[in-house]
Amino acid sequence: MCGIFGVSAPKMSPLLEDVYLGLYALQHRGQESAGIAWLDGRGSLQLQKGMGLVHTCLNQEELAKERTKCAIGHVRYSTAGESNVINAQPLHATYSKGQIAVAHNGNITNAKALKRDLESRGAIFQSTTDTEVILHLMAHEQSLPPVEALVKSLSKLRGAFSIVALIEGRLVAARDPWGFRPLVIGRRDDVYYVASETCALDIVNADFVRDVAPGEIVIVDEGGLRSLNVPVEAERRFRCSFEYVYLARPDSVIDGRSVYDVRFKLGQRLACTCPCGKSDLVLGMPDSGTIGALGYASISKLPFEMAVIKNRYVGRTFIQPTQRVRALGVQIKLNPVGSLIKSKSIVAVDDSIVRGTTSKMAVRFLRDAGAREVHLRIASPPVKFPCLYGIDTPRSSDLAAAKMDLEALRDYVGAESLCFLDVDDLIYSVGLPEEELCTACFSGVYLKE
Repeated sequence: MCGIFGVSAPKMSPLLEDVYLGLYALQHRGQESAGIAWLDGRGSLQLQKGMGLVHTCLNQEELAKERTKCAIGHVRYSTAGESNVINAQPLHATYSKGQIAVAHNGNITNAKALKRDLESRGAIFQSTTDTEVILHLMAHEQSLPPVEALVKSLSKLRGAFSIVALIEGRLVAARDPWGFRPLVIGRRDDVYYVASETCALDIVNADFVRDVAPGEIVIVDEGGLRSLNVPVEAERRFRCSFEYVYLARPDSVIDGRSVYDVRFKLGQRLACTCPCGKSDLVLGMPDSGTIGALGYASISKLPFEMAVIKNRYVGRTFIQPTQRVRALGVQIKLNPVGSLIKSKSIVAVDDSIVRGTTSKMAVRFLRDAGAREVHLRIASPPVKFPCLYGIDTPRSSDLAAAKMDLEALRDYVGAESLCFLDVDDLIYSVGLPEEELCTACFSGVYLKE
């Protein structure tokens, strides 16, 4: 997963600070690199990007001095391509039709096949990210105007892609026909925005207009906003359920569903299906487990306590690039409040178990803090299958629940008991029709392309 942001105004304006702030709001979607591309007063493409967090690799003071009519930005969490500056986005290119910059969230499942075909026709790739395929596909459509070349190029892609691009001095955004990854439109006066989540609109004081529809291409210029369709018929929608479980910020709204409300309902359903009535208190593993814990406490009638404190200067451990860094991140990220935990039977609610690292270490430090019992409750089904659509779980061997049955996994994490939601409860809590929701990482039911 990554975060993308775009802005367009009818006249030259100080828009880059908005992009900076928007990316800051989307930092939870990617911590490896960040970048911004914009058109200067001469119509030339300018870029600023680097490895690290938004505030470390982008110069807010310099960006605030620039003026532009349109700009795009990106924060990266790598799923396709190595974690290095070559793959930092936006990617850009100059070809016979002009300059292009593009940023992408998702995973193009047929990227390898497309790349082999393009290379056989002379294409030379500069990065290892699947996003670059889009640039080369456009360059091979020499007879078409750039926007039409983009439309044709997107029709060849499969999998998940929400993109923002600068083409012919215009902001262009698109969402794949299946709707895997979220993309929203906002407006403040005569300035239009597109972003991965509504929380990025809030920080720039833009009003939410609507979601970009699955299969929609949005074009914004001096004339306002218009839309086209990716010419691919999708038999069903396939919105990512893990966005609601973990990926998105709880203050965002995705496809009409409040992420906060979904996570609260997940916790409530968890309390109904996995009770633990003799325990002393409920706590949530910060931050993505906290709201589920509140929901659990509301049904169980057990007291909720903020008994684990998060170090706010440590990012999300799941989206760190290596297992070693993820493990170290857990050690310094969370700290228990011993006075609330000592000699208590604890219900610890977390959003999910993926690799199992965080859960194992969490149970251990709760015990070290004096917990008499630790009952682990997971507000989602077991993650047993690799995601093909933009989450970094490419192999079943990486997934704890795929390698172990429930009892073995409980033993591995060291809890007195362990319980998960089932897929039906997840679907109920999200509130979207079952046929419109991707649960592949839980159910093994993938899109038939």
